[in-house]
Amino acid sequence: MALVSEEKQQVISKYRVHKSDTGSPEVQVAILSRRIGELTEHFKTHKKDHHSRRGLLTMVARRRRLLDYLKKHSPERYQTLIQSLGIRR
Repeated sequence: MALVSEEKQQVISKYRVHKSDTGSPEVQVAILSRRIGELTEHFKTHKKDHHSRRGLLTMVARRRRLLDYLKKHSPERYQTLIQSLGIRR
C-alpha cells in the first residue's frame, strides 16, 4: 500500500519548495493525498477492511492538520497547493 520509491520521488520533485526539500508541508500533504487516493481505491473492492480504514482516517486527520498549519502561516502557498492537488472543490 505504500508508495513505490520512484513514485514518491516524483511527488517530492513536483511539490518541493527548494532543491533539497523533502519535508515541507506541501510535500507531506502531496504524499498523504497520493496514499489516501490509493487507499480509497482499495476500499472500493475491500469494503470490510476496517483496519486499513482506521489508517486512512489517521492519514486524513494528519493531512487536515498540515493544511490548517499551512493556511495559518502562508495562505498563498495553501491556495496554490489545494488547487494543484484538487482537494477542495
